[in-house]
Amino acid sequence: MLEHVYERVSMARYLSSVVIATDDERIFDEARRFGAQARMTRSDHLSGTDRVAEVASTRPEASLIVNVQGDEPLIDPAAIDAAILPMIADDDDAPMATLSKRIEDPREIADPNVVKVVTSHSGLALYFSRAPIPHVRADAPAAVFFKHIGLYVYRRDFLLAYSGLPVGPLEQAERLEQLRALENGHSIRVVETEYESLGVDTPADLERVSQLFEVSLESIKRNG
Repeated sequence: MLEHVYERVSMARYLSSVVIATDDERIFDEARRFGAQARMTRSDHLSGTDRVAEVASTRPEASLIVNVQGDEPLIDPAAIDAAILPMIADDDDAPMATLSKRIEDPREIADPNVVKVVTSHSGLALYFSRAPIPHVRADAPAAVFFKHIGLYVYRRDFLLAYSGLPVGPLEQAERLEQLRALENGHSIRVVETEYESLGVDTPADLERVSQLFEVSLESIKRNG
């Protein structure tokens, strides 16, 4: 799975290098086996963002850093590029960016494991929540719901300062670290994508993704 993630991330057009950051020697050894750049980090980090920041602190040449989870073997390289593009625009000074996708399955709206996001007219995050947002009153028009795709792009200086920002009550209540930026007055650019996140967190997830890989391979064989 790790190798699939690495290969797909490496296909993104706007990334100059890909580094696997881990505190697990098994993951480090596996990454080195298939030729990936890998860095061992401290084991006391509270979040993946802190781990990425440790690696970024040793890469002064990197003005933007992308954080991709290692459990997304079907990550779309185009989705990564879509999140990066606003950050290299001259008129966008948001310190970080992420992705959202329109919710198609109504069951996801009330699922606390599916994080929802609402944005301003200009595409900046207003709030992230495990609860259904917006709340739609019975006499109000139907709303469109968006879920958050947990891929982040950071400006380097902001990422290095992120772990030092105070943790607020909203982050504590929701257990969502991206709320730390909003609670401290920083903006988050949200880019809509058609990419459907398929993280592998359980054996059932692994089985589903394995079946999708088999279908994809069969399609490649049929099309020559």
